[in-house]
Amino acid sequence: MAQRTVTIASSVGLHARPASLFVEAAAATGLDVEIGRAGDDLVDATSILGVMALGAKFGEEVVLSADGDGADEALETLVALLSRDLDAE
Repeated sequence: MAQRTVTIASSVGLHARPASLFVEAAAATGLDVEIGRAGDDLVDATSILGVMALGAKFGEEVVLSADGDGADEALETLVALLSRDLDAE
């Protein structure tokens, strides 16, 4: 299982539009991807309700994990996405 830690760059955190864009990208990987805070239970990254319920704010770190072929590449793509202010685009 591959894991990465990333700091949320969206000014509003993972709410509304940024969460939706992230969930779509996670689903597009075709892998089992999870997201959460270090030390907490991770949630399904393809669930908009799960991702929004995290309440991840700007500047907070989250952990991404993925399992399957291409997991490292998929996580790099998702890290790059969360490293941008998705609400400003």
